[in-house]
Amino acid sequence: MGELRGTHVPVLLERCLELLAPALGRNGRTVHVDATLGLAGHAEAVLEAHPNTVLIGLDRDTEALAHSRVRLARFADRIHLEHAVYDELPEVLDRLGYPAIDGILFDLGVSSLQLDAPDRGFAYAQDAPLDMRMDQTRGVTAEEVVNTYGHPELARVLRVYGEEKFAGRIASAIIRERERARITSSARLAELVRESIPAPARRTGGHPAKRTFQALRIEVNKELAALETALPAALDKLTVGGRMVVLSYHSLEDRLTKQALADRVRSKGPVDLPVELPGSGPTFRLLSRGAELAGEAEVAANPRAASVRLRAAERLDPEAAQQGRTDRERYRRRVKAMHQPGTGSPGSATDSRSTPGDGSGTDEEGEGT
Repeated sequence: MGELRGTHVPVLLERCLELLAPALGRNGRTVHVDATLGLAGHAEAVLEAHPNTVLIGLDRDTEALAHSRVRLARFADRIHLEHAVYDELPEVLDRLGYPAIDGILFDLGVSSLQLDAPDRGFAYAQDAPLDMRMDQTRGVTAEEVVNTYGHPELARVLRVYGEEKFAGRIASAIIRERERARITSSARLAELVRESIPAPARRTGGHPAKRTFQALRIEVNKELAALETALPAALDKLTVGGRMVVLSYHSLEDRLTKQALADRVRSKGPVDLPVELPGSGPTFRLLSRGAELAGEAEVAANPRAASVRLRAAERLDPEAAQQGRTDRERYRRRVKAMHQPGTGSPGSATDSRSTPGDGSGTDEEGEGT
């Protein structure tokens, strides 16, 4: 292993620790998964804060794993570092003998190591071979995508994964260029993209190639397909009181995260029933209202935090949650009855702020509010 390439400043570190603490600080041994280990900034902080926590760190990047192994060497007796993608979590847990976990963190997107290593081809501002594989031991490269995909498929990748308005024009320019010579350079690709976008559109929104490089990276690494599988699998593995925190850096990741959580915090019972049917209630509660953003001070210190969106959730005890909902429904029915003719004046109803509950809040509430 060579010298560490790039710098690593964990995004929203203190907030992540705060959200994970109730799950990892419980009595006895707890198990935490860092699904995107990277250079282990978040993982190291978790291990320092929770001496009884076992860490399972996943990463598809072998270079990142090598550096993390050195960084976390003093915790060797309670870490498992695995060369795996996060959608392989159930298989990893089965192999290691952990049927359930107490916490999990997803810090999505490209890592500092990958961005700052010029030979990896992730950065449009540096000339490098068009690779973009997070796991350089397998898979197709960005060079193969750029030089082999037909116009419709290439435009689809740029439009869907990069949300690029000029996807068709960029795809046409790429195909014209590769008919003359194979495109192998990240600098040449960035220049093609810049030339394809009208001048007025180039004046806003950052580097013109940003969306194209994002799209190719997602396509090469199949990131969204893996995330769509990984999120529900991770939620299923959490113990009661266990918590998941997800840091997303573009709208596609955040949308998948929001959908996965929304499916667990809603009731699945008929809406017209006065009480929740057993087994039909929410199984998770949100820990923040919407997506949390980094503060101005953090963005100033670490510009890569500018686009982060944090979402988090906690697994509920179904029996306690059911009792809480039953108590609240009884209270609502009692108040409603007090407003009926012959049952007392409306003014005699108790202040609704005293509504009994289980402390879990509603589906829309969270600790961040």
